[in-house]
Amino acid sequence: MIKTDYHLHTTFSHDGISTMEEHIKNAINKGLKEICFTEHYDIYDGLENNTLQTIDVENYVKNFKQYKEKYKKQISLKLGIEIGLQPDIKEIICNMVKQYSFDFIIGSSHITCKKDIAMDQSFFEGLTQKEAYTKYFLEVLENIKRYDEFDVYGHIDYIIRYGGYPEKVIKYSDYQEILDEILTTIIKKEKGIEINTSGYRYGLNSPHPNKEILRRYKELGGNIITIGSDAHKIEDMCSDFDKATQLLKEIGYKNYVIFEERKPKWIEL
Repeated sequence: MIKTDYHLHTTFSHDGISTMEEHIKNAINKGLKEICFTEHYDIYDGLENNTLQTIDVENYVKNFKQYKEKYKKQISLKLGIEIGLQPDIKEIICNMVKQYSFDFIIGSSHITCKKDIAMDQSFFEGLTQKEAYTKYFLEVLENIKRYDEFDVYGHIDYIIRYGGYPEKVIKYSDYQEILDEILTTIIKKEKGIEINTSGYRYGLNSPHPNKEILRRYKELGGNIITIGSDAHKIEDMCSDFDKATQLLKEIGYKNYVIFEERKPKWIEL
């Protein structure tokens, strides 16, 4: 049984529902040994029709430290963050990361070409599914090449949730060249990916990314993979971890990874 959850959001994130302490108590009740909070850090400058604000990282870290001390005898708490990477905000990201001692950083693509693809469907206007997904993957690749301020890349096929296309799946063969470059670059930089079980909750019948991409990452030599629920409320913590475990074992993974001070540690599945 997996005893960690490495992708959690609380009310410090704009879309969080459960508080940090609620998550902690829930994790203890579930018998978890460790959880990592990964609050959203997205820069919304330059976006049209945006009402969201970037997280107050200072306040988040201050509260985390208080709870880490309070519950230190009951559970290991790790300080993480999920950074929404964009090619033109490197200086902002670097300066923020330097200020705090994060254990773990997820790099994700929520805003692509200055469009929040979950909120602004204009990103998809006039594009076929193949064109939209390729445009998204090209910016993911640019972010991976540009940044070192992440440890794993989050939900690489995140875009399949949006756009209104009837087929919500990434067929590896349709994007083989760009996906291989993404995964190879991640591996060369000694970074990793996550298996994010929220895909099951979105009715996609698979985690993010899907089995084909997870298998290809392993074939290319990737061995840094974290497991996270992407829970925004306590009911979703560790959701579908049994499915994720079985899937990883089917592909041939022997271990998953946890982090401390941004250094990976391999744990047997």
